[in-house]
Amino acid sequence: MTSPHPLARSFAAFLFDMDGTLLDSTTVANRVWRDWAEGHGLDAEQVIAVLHGVRVRDTVQRFATGAMDVNREAERITAAEIAQVDGIAEIAQARAFLESLPHDRWAVVTSAPRALATRRIEAAGLPSPPLLVTAEDIVNGKPAPDCYIAAAKALGVEIRDCLVWEDAPAGIAAAEAAGATVIVVEATHADPDNAGRLRITNFCGLSCSADADGMLRLYGASQARGPSPDCIESGKMSEGRLTA
Repeated sequence: MTSPHPLARSFAAFLFDMDGTLLDSTTVANRVWRDWAEGHGLDAEQVIAVLHGVRVRDTVQRFATGAMDVNREAERITAAEIAQVDGIAEIAQARAFLESLPHDRWAVVTSAPRALATRRIEAAGLPSPPLLVTAEDIVNGKPAPDCYIAAAKALGVEIRDCLVWEDAPAGIAAAEAAGATVIVVEATHADPDNAGRLRITNFCGLSCSADADGMLRLYGASQARGPSPDCIESGKMSEGRLTA
């Protein structure tokens, strides 16, 4: 058995998206949004195709018709999602990985409202994050970079020194616009557009250690794929593996 090698660079903090990254809420979210879309005569598949990773209000605004009260509709959808947590589960080994991290070096950064985020984190059995950035905390939601920049600032680190864990196009765009390094979690879906990015299926086989200066070093498993470790440091994007 080969020993896992770390990425060539280390990071000041890890910033995690929630839905699709740390936990799987796809079935619940799709069901709630399908009911909402069909109730308003909208194409449910079109709504579902773009809702993931985006704030509830922003999605409602995108599809609003006539005199629809966007804020009221967003509140109704959020209430329905809070009420339905059966089937929400952690992405494999997410809890163990989070519990292994230094408490002041990670955050959850989500487009979900705070009440929904805390409900889902609890339902999935994940540890309470030391820092939780939610929809209410920023003016511009993903794909704008505001949320990740705010999280890095709150942790007292530079965003360029952060590793962002994401799954959805809006979140990936937000992280890259902020200037962070991105690792894509493909537990719930895989997108061919991410072929040039560092990718993992789940958290199985991943570990982390802190350098003498407190910087975090990620060790990968054979499942990790995408840019090679050296390319992560140099900024070049080419196919490779985290491990030898």
